[in-house]
Amino acid sequence: EKRPKDLVTEADLASQEAIRGRLLAAFPDHGFLGEEGQAKDSLSGFRWIVDPLDGTVNYVHRLPGFAVSIALEFAGKMLLGVVYDPLAHECFTAEAGGGAFLNGKPIQPSACESLRDALVAASFSANVARHSVEIDRFLEVLEASQSIRRLGSAALNLCYVAMGRLDAYWTTSVQSWDIAAGALILGEAGGIVTGLDGGQLDWLQPEMVAAGRDSVHRQLVATLQKASASG
Repeated sequence: EKRPKDLVTEADLASQEAIRGRLLAAFPDHGFLGEEGQAKDSLSGFRWIVDPLDGTVNYVHRLPGFAVSIALEFAGKMLLGVVYDPLAHECFTAEAGGGAFLNGKPIQPSACESLRDALVAASFSANVARHSVEIDRFLEVLEASQSIRRLGSAALNLCYVAMGRLDAYWTTSVQSWDIAAGALILGEAGGIVTGLDGGQLDWLQPEMVAAGRDSVHRQLVATLQKASASG
């Protein structure tokens, strides 16, 4: 445990070491930011942002739903993203301005236009409190949507919205390495990614709302704001 209920495994550390070694050997002047430390400043403005095992709790319990997430950033803008699910053999990829793909085939979000019909995913902090605003938001969205899932991997949640398995997703408990690649993939697929209030996403404090369609996004933002106001 890094913190109570917040797990790390030998696989997280070994995966990051392997990814970091390969990337910096190929691009020695690039920076590196990974969940498990070993940060490196950039000499070129380029920086790799890596979650070596997103969904560690699922991995520990031998439950499907974990992935490797790798993004390349330049001057605050994401240029490319890759999310790989090794159990499902699914590799989601995107380049800025180039569309989004699953195993090389183009993807796009679902046609769902109403939150009432939407399957929504959520991520909570590892130690969410019973009477916190996070629970208030969950209850509001549970009532307003078709159903909610807490799947355990922010990276895969974003990719699932990008290809229509999910219709929307929100989180207030992730870091940039959790969502950097997935947010680009969803945006390139035609989806919407914003901050919790519907404004621009802050990569340093990524409280986020994502959806496949603008109408669902607006309704989800309004529902979350209702919970925040009542809380």
